Amino acid sequence: MRIAILGAGPAGLYLSYLIKRRAPDADVAVIEQNAPDATFGFGVVFSERALEFLRADDEGTYAAIAPHMESWHDMTLSLRGERVVIDGIGFSAIGRLPLLQLLQARAASVGVTPIYRHAVKSLDELADFDLVVGADGVNSLVRRAHEQGLGASVRLLTNRFAWFGTQQRFETLTQTFVATEQGAFNAHHYRHAPGMSTFVVETNEQTFARAGLAHMDDAAARALCERVFAGILGGHPLVSNNSIWRQFPLVHNARWSHGNCVLLGDALHTAHFSIGSGTRLAMEDAIALDKALTAHRDLREALAAYEAARRPILEKLVAGANGSAQWYEHFAAHMRLAPAEFAMSYITRSGRIDLERLRKLSPKFVARYEKELAR
Repeated sequence: MRIAILGAGPAGLYLSYLIKRRAPDADVAVIEQNAPDATFGFGVVFSERALEFLRADDEGTYAAIAPHMESWHDMTLSLRGERVVIDGIGFSAIGRLPLLQLLQARAASVGVTPIYRHAVKSLDELADFDLVVGADGVNSLVRRAHEQGLGASVRLLTNRFAWFGTQQRFETLTQTFVATEQGAFNAHHYRHAPGMSTFVVETNEQTFARAGLAHMDDAAARALCERVFAGILGGHPLVSNNSIWRQFPLVHNARWSHGNCVLLGDALHTAHFSIGSGTRLAMEDAIALDKALTAHRDLREALAAYEAARRPILEKLVAGANGSAQWYEHFAAHMRLAPAEFAMSYITRSGRIDLERLRKLSPKFVARYEKELAR
């Protein structure tokens, strides 16, 4: 079987590695329109045990990635200058480029040589391949080419966000909420390397308009954000890397494959960045697709098995991500709450955790919350 994988991000690279590791003689072409070191943003965050899915089947990849990750066991919310620590909610993070380079090395170890700087204009160019995998992100050519057959849709959230970096070091993943004369701002910030942190600034559409961000160049927008978050940046500037203001796209597909084409990763689904699961989900998609291709010689049966096995798991996770996204769409209204109440609203936003489960995970936070509630 000749397999073309469009996209050399984590989803495409990891799938190519899995296929070639299993079948060294497989004919796999990975095609990427950008350069090998092209990536936007700064860090990738995972929930504390998110890489555990690699341990059982792929200890080598786990061992390659784990030493490069920054980890912590609590998270912090800051509202009106008051900090609320939520214990037991841990995360790990790694720089986007180092992660990409590690996965490139894993792919190279099994003989995969991606074709970079080559933009496929039409799927007709891939007519000689038996299987075409769309690992080509939110703007997927594969999805757009079969939009009706896949039942594809993309809806933009109303908030705007920009992905910056900073040399300011943060000890935990922190959410800082600030009210200004223009309106409400939020920063998602965490370290992804010893001397570098990710700093995602988010605001609602009303504040975005009042602040004039749509008409500012990069330097002016960074300067405004540095003023808003001066209290936590400690004099460190923000750093740009394609840090344009975006609206988060919710990608959905009623069907995961059409003919000999199949989707995975952001081409198939998106999970709001506030839950830190996008890269994990993409790599888990790759594992599921490789297992289906291994178990079924018939391509149609393999693609159907991939969707049947993966969709129920994915839909639960995406539902939680969408719940989180909706909370952020109205974060300015939540900011009126007292800090501990605000933190409880935040931590239960996805609908996947309740007070009793939180009591076990975060006993110190729940004790503070119940004490303040009793007042």
